Amino acid sequence: MNYLYIIPARGGSKGIPKKNIQPLNGKPLIYYTIDVARELADEDDICVSTDDDAIIKVVENYKLHVPFKRPAKLATDTADTGEVLLHALNYYETMGKKYDAVVLLQPTSPLRKASQVSEAIKLFTPAIDMVVSVKNSHAASVICKENAQGFLERFLSKNGVRRQDFPNYYEYNGAIYVINVASLKKFNLGGLTKKIKYVMPDIDSIDIDTMLDWTLCETIMNQYNSIV
Repeated sequence: MNYLYIIPARGGSKGIPKKNIQPLNGKPLIYYTIDVARELADEDDICVSTDDDAIIKVVENYKLHVPFKRPAKLATDTADTGEVLLHALNYYETMGKKYDAVVLLQPTSPLRKASQVSEAIKLFTPAIDMVVSVKNSHAASVICKENAQGFLERFLSKNGVRRQDFPNYYEYNGAIYVINVASLKKFNLGGLTKKIKYVMPDIDSIDIDTMLDWTLCETIMNQYNSIV
């Protein structure tokens, strides 16, 4: 099967300005995801989709060609990710290249490993819409809500079941998506229902959204480097 690795990196990050190209433990955040993609694919099959000239410059300084500049309408806070993927696929199709699946790798998951992406890809078949990475949810047994009287009550575990006895729940971690191109074209992302999970450890599942996430990730990287 033919896979297109898409790394979406718009320039309008608000929580951490210029997040995708800020140095994390010594190198731009986006480089970690490029490194993973390079372990798995030829560079002609790696696409950084961005609207931002600064990101283009940083990526091309890393010797990866950015094939196009994403239209501004696909780079807003509310832009549809499915449309971003379809835009990239359409570009390659005009170049005569067709793909069976998209491997979507967000730059905000720098601890994700190439071996994990490879394992997720091995789960993919044309009979499903998507393989999506998740982590075990440790909060499901203690999630609470206010009742009509304003008192807290457990939402999923009303009888106070011990966490270790609780059924498995999962959270999307944003690290890996392997998406069936035929399904994407037919239903877009919101209509994909045949999904299977690829479970990742908590430590590899950090999705950088805040400075706390950034600090935690950098601390883990520094600790790992001190061990090896």
